[in-house]
Amino acid sequence: MEATPIVSIRALRLPSPNRGEDLQLRVSAPTTGDNLPIVLFSHGFGSSMDGYAPLADYWAANGFVVIQPTYLDARRLGLAPDDERLPENWRLRVQDAKHVLDNLDLVDETVPGLGGRMNRARVAAAGHSFGGQTTSMLLGARMKNGGADEDMSDARVTAGVLLASGGKGGGDLSDIGQAMTPYLNSGFEHMITPALVVAGDADFSPLTKRGPDWFYDPYHLSPGHKALLTVFGGEHMLGGISGYEVTETTDESPERVALIQKVTLAYLRQQLLGDSAAWSAISTTLANASDPAGELVTKSE
Repeated sequence: MEATPIVSIRALRLPSPNRGEDLQLRVSAPTTGDNLPIVLFSHGFGSSMDGYAPLADYWAANGFVVIQPTYLDARRLGLAPDDERLPENWRLRVQDAKHVLDNLDLVDETVPGLGGRMNRARVAAAGHSFGGQTTSMLLGARMKNGGADEDMSDARVTAGVLLASGGKGGGDLSDIGQAMTPYLNSGFEHMITPALVVAGDADFSPLTKRGPDWFYDPYHLSPGHKALLTVFGGEHMLGGISGYEVTETTDESPERVALIQKVTLAYLRQQLLGDSAAWSAISTTLANASDPAGELVTKSE
């Protein structure tokens, strides 16, 4: 499939009277094609709708409508550290994501040339870091802080992509993790929606006592059909997925980004369009490579 030109509109506002301010979106879509599947992308802590262009642009150019909300923790919004909403931000993020899915009519009407071209029965959610945690809850993961164990999944989301998404909380958090994110205590036993987990084998997070294997938890601890792409040498930004020439990338590697682009696109096409050819091809390529950039494994239960 050849990449096509895309149109991208930013700062689309969804009225959100109970949130404190409107929810802002960026929407990117190919200029041609119908029955376009949708990817709802959740940014990492502090980022915004303008991040992750290497993925958003790539998916859109290959036939997907990519919707990127700006969550309340975005640096550009400038919330004070003691803002009363921040301890509940993990919950507000999930509510914001669902609010986007509730308002696809507005997206359809506002983006030039998009009207009537989205297929709302084909929706995936993706996210990086804290955005991966947000995404995992849409897929069925639950927050166990205070014994809540609340189901916040969304049946409209039929597949997920979790990029450098954290593992178990509680006793697996470091002192820093307990201080910064004491409310994070994810459980994955109910995360039944199919998902691709992407993790770097050099991603040492200060939030956990464990090593890079912490980021494998969403794969190993969840039931059902899952895939795990381990990116060799990948740190938390996975080679630079958070943007072009961004300063926070400590492991800059166009090759790693290209690998993630290809594997995630193949997975999304398989899950949302029933196209298994690209997935089979990338799986075979990685399995047979003499010096592979990563390892891809799958499970069905």
